[in-house]
Amino acid sequence: MKNQARTLNRVTDVAKAPAQVIALNIPRAPRARSRWLRPLLQRLIPACCGLLLLLFIWQLASVSGKGFPTPFATWQAAVTLFADPFYNNGPNDQGIGWNIVASLQRVAIGFSLAALVGIPAGFLIGRFSFVARMFNPIIALLRPVSPLAWLPIGLLLFQRAEPASSWTIFICSIWPMVINTAEGVQRIPQDYLNVARVLQLSESTVMRRILFPAVLPAVLTGMRLSMGIAWLVIVAAEMLTGGLGIGFWIWNEWNNLNVENILIAIGVIGVVGLLLEQALMLLARRFSWDR
Repeated sequence: MKNQARTLNRVTDVAKAPAQVIALNIPRAPRARSRWLRPLLQRLIPACCGLLLLLFIWQLASVSGKGFPTPFATWQAAVTLFADPFYNNGPNDQGIGWNIVASLQRVAIGFSLAALVGIPAGFLIGRFSFVARMFNPIIALLRPVSPLAWLPIGLLLFQRAEPASSWTIFICSIWPMVINTAEGVQRIPQDYLNVARVLQLSESTVMRRILFPAVLPAVLTGMRLSMGIAWLVIVAAEMLTGGLGIGFWIWNEWNNLNVENILIAIGVIGVVGLLLEQALMLLARRFSWDR
């Protein structure tokens, strides 16, 4: 009887105990680890499955296609290639590192010129209806033109391959900046502009204090799209103009029948383009109103 009474008293005490005390006695899995481990696995597992599928298709293509290298052979060529990526044996024999640097320099020049022209033009088109009606037909006409169609114009204007490549990047990457900036200006609430009109602010003050901070996320989105186009165009332009650059390097490797190096260059182009786009996406999120 005494033992039963003690057991009953213990059950009663547990029932009366706060829920927090009971919870402290229950072993729990560490929450901090599960907070980052599960999202990480949810991203890594599908990515690894996609990579394995790509390697499987690649292996099948190398077995069925004559002369197409296997993933392992391409990996061995990549190890040899990146053992010394910055060697320099003359103008026509330089490492892949120098070719990437040369392409990035051309992209930087063309992209910077497009930003200097396209962003102010987008502000003017979005701010003034007369300017919009004047330039919208021109933009609609020139924007769908293929990038390679602009290259002969650049060669004719500049008489040299180097500025012609930058010109092609400039004319092809300017349109997303113009369009996104103009749309961002047009979406600004009219109340902001009414307040500026009541305060009798100058047009430069309106641009600097009201329009630019509100339109900055749209501007960065246009820059991200333009960067992808610029990196896409430079490879095709360098194939035609020659000289130092990743595009000409691919064409030269094709002439030498080094298919492994061509596949390596495709991977390098994808990685560099992805890094450039991710950098601009992080910058856009930094200044986004929705973050």
